[in-house]
Amino acid sequence: MAILPVLASFITIFSAMESAFTRLLMHWHRSENTRQMPWKGIKDPYKIWLSEIILQQTRVEQGWTYYERFIKKYPKIADLAKANDGEVFKLWEGLGYYNRCKNLLETARKIVAEYQGKFPDSYEDLLTLKGVGPYTAAAIASFAFQLPYAVVDGNVYRVLARYFAVQLPIDSSEGKKYFQQLAERALDQTDPAGFNQAIMDFGATICKPFAPTCIECPLQQHCRAFKESTVNHLPVKEKRLTKKKRNFNYFIFEFKKKFLIQKRTGKDIWENLYEFYLLESDESINWDQLAILDFLSAQLGIHGAIVKDQSALFTQQLTHQQIKARFIPIELLEMPNSLQKLDWYQKSKIAALPFPKIINEWLSKTQL
Repeated sequence: MAILPVLASFITIFSAMESAFTRLLMHWHRSENTRQMPWKGIKDPYKIWLSEIILQQTRVEQGWTYYERFIKKYPKIADLAKANDGEVFKLWEGLGYYNRCKNLLETARKIVAEYQGKFPDSYEDLLTLKGVGPYTAAAIASFAFQLPYAVVDGNVYRVLARYFAVQLPIDSSEGKKYFQQLAERALDQTDPAGFNQAIMDFGATICKPFAPTCIECPLQQHCRAFKESTVNHLPVKEKRLTKKKRNFNYFIFEFKKKFLIQKRTGKDIWENLYEFYLLESDESINWDQLAILDFLSAQLGIHGAIVKDQSALFTQQLTHQQIKARFIPIELLEMPNSLQKLDWYQKSKIAALPFPKIINEWLSKTQL
């Protein structure tokens, strides 16, 4: 029976985190969010739908130009519906994934023929349109009609995974279901369009995939990943764990002759072995001093530091993966709050810790 009070306490804490998340995110959106996009804030379902279809598999910077071209040539859905297929495909040229363009035409003609040129205003009916899945339907429903449906894209996964420290893989069926439910619980029911825009913009500008600006983050005080120093490990992806080539950037933090060392606990390579502070990147990075200091300041709030060195790349070949690692020793002149509660080891204790081969190789060739 003792488990019930503990469970109730956990639910209360989690609910409080959700409430704080929504409140702080919406305050940021209304007072600080300056991200500009031509479709932002509009209520026209045609323009919202068009922007969402273009942005599937396409970066915002590239999609922006195509969106403006389409709106100029086909300002109304009726204009697109009666357009020549070849002309539309020509305008789409360069965006790739041409099935999207085919669906665009089919849906435009269906809406004109069956809905008198007006988009359906229910989530269920939107899902019946060709090329419109749960994400796009939620976007149209919330942005055009203020219906309470949460959008969940890469930015949303990342923000939620970090804030709530969720270890479920975002590309697993269980993870997708969990994050959808979490987004719906956090959704601002009074302003679903504003909330959906806010969380996507927040992920694009603050809680970025690589080197997020945690020190400027208004959610930092409640963010579990920041408190647990797992920001760079979240969100978890099953595909990442099976990538053939991975790039590890190790920061060897030293403060008053103690070194920051962490135990690997996730379901990944080297589980239960130890490592220095890790930042995994998609590409190999040859850091310069300014880039290192910028990263330390923006993500960890480190302002007093000496960059002592930067190693050459070390390589370790595993059965299905190749790891390339670079080591960057940093002497801290003051202890930042972001690292204060982590584990710091005297130099004499390091030799007793089990490390991956690639770290031992670097240790054998350096003097801490």
